[in-house]
Amino acid sequence: MMVIQNLRYYLSEHPSIVGFRWSHAQSWGSTWGFLFTSIAAYVAASVFIHLLLLALFRHRRPITLGPIPAVHSLCMALISITIFTGILLSTAAEIRDTRWSWRRSRTTTFQWLLCFPLGTRPSGRVFFWSYIYYLSRFLHALRTFFTILRGRKLSFFKLFNNSILIFTSFLWLEFSQSFQVLAILLTTLVYSVVYGYRFWTAIGLPSACFPFVVNCQVVLLGCNLVCHIGVLLLHLIKGGCNGIGACGFNSVLNGAILLLFLNFYVKMHIRNRKNGGDSGGGRCLAAVKEAEKAVEPVKDKDI
Repeated sequence: MMVIQNLRYYLSEHPSIVGFRWSHAQSWGSTWGFLFTSIAAYVAASVFIHLLLLALFRHRRPITLGPIPAVHSLCMALISITIFTGILLSTAAEIRDTRWSWRRSRTTTFQWLLCFPLGTRPSGRVFFWSYIYYLSRFLHALRTFFTILRGRKLSFFKLFNNSILIFTSFLWLEFSQSFQVLAILLTTLVYSVVYGYRFWTAIGLPSACFPFVVNCQVVLLGCNLVCHIGVLLLHLIKGGCNGIGACGFNSVLNGAILLLFLNFYVKMHIRNRKNGGDSGGGRCLAAVKEAEKAVEPVKDKDI
């Protein structure tokens, strides 16, 4: 019981969490200049390292990274679990403290999760964890450099996708965007599973007999797209949701990425059917290899 109380205090009731306010003067990385500079630096560093390796190693020899990818996956899994738990407890506390003010507008808990009232300011518990999630996107982007050093081809979509992840999480805070609570809950839950799986395979344990990470990505994008449709409906019915412009931008982006993943997902299953003649472990191994070939352009999009 004491452990639960301490957990609740440090993840949702601590003064620094309750009193958090997104401010260009007080919050590190909260300015537009920092945002664009950091994204430009990330893209430039990725391209530079990629070109440097091509110049030094004509055959794209992979560089051994040792336990670094496994440690990164473990850290990201733990961070994701912490953010998920923190925003879950903080959301419950916010609902408890502000539910009385929803009576006039007849707003339900689910409606609040999808649609922040107009005039919502980026302060308080849930925005603290949204800020932590935003900062974690920079740590998440390190996977790009692991991919480059391992000798894989650097794709434009990889850079674009990671840059957009940083950009959209910044918009959540800057415009107090609706739906971000559910988005962070869904994303960190999937991240904790995916990075846990990556750590599992990185230390030499057996992998799944199907493209686990890609399946998780499709499920996450599908859930996000459905929730974005719900936000749009509530915006039209209730007379407005806060940050609807940023939410619309995210909806278009999620829809485009989902279509791309579904395209390769179909190709993956077509290839698997062609391998249907094998049996047992041979079929499993062949399915994994064919799936990896089919989703190679998207499987490392840094979910």
